[in-house]
Amino acid sequence: MIIKSKPLPIPLLKLLAFFIYLLLRLRFNKLVIKQAEIDANRSYMLMCNHFAFWDGIWAIYLIIYVINKKQPVKALYIMSVKKQMEKKWWLRYMGSFSVEPGRLSVAESLDYAAEVLSTPGNLLLYYPQGNMESSHIRHILFQEGVYEIITRIKGDCQLLWCSIFTEYFESLKPSLYFNMLDCGSNGEFDFEELKTKVNQFHKKAMMDNVRFTDEPGN
Repeated sequence: MIIKSKPLPIPLLKLLAFFIYLLLRLRFNKLVIKQAEIDANRSYMLMCNHFAFWDGIWAIYLIIYVINKKQPVKALYIMSVKKQMEKKWWLRYMGSFSVEPGRLSVAESLDYAAEVLSTPGNLLLYYPQGNMESSHIRHILFQEGVYEIITRIKGDCQLLWCSIFTEYFESLKPSLYFNMLDCGSNGEFDFEELKTKVNQFHKKAMMDNVRFTDEPGN
């Protein structure tokens, strides 16, 4: 049995995002966001690279200050490993619901994710790598869960990707870079095309954000 979420009401999520904004302004040199167009009257699946404790904090900032400003978000949901949710009870109230890789309950988690995304205005935050890896890896490996969720959605859902990087350069504080990509909708979904598009975008975003010189052979 999965642990289902009890997401925060959006007004409380906005309040949390405001404190996150203050924290980011204090801890980071600058925030740079390359936005994507957000479609109206759809649900949203926001996929990001997974590399730091900060990931969820940054995502909430992005959701409230970018996506919600363009199209109202009704509720935020996050797929989280069940062991983590059992250790951190409060994750449930942040919108998390559980998944246990390798268990029969995985199908229930995937169905629940698709059900969430079948309601316009809902947003699912999802990390398709399945594991935490360095932000500077050149290739994003998509686990099959992405395919299973998207193909089960009933209704219209916009698929969004965001490559996030941090760099110091000239400052004592790191700068934070958000690079958003519109990946189309579930109605036109092709898994191989999604993986190719995201990886091409991720590599270009990395070159734009964190490198000044071309590598030999590129």
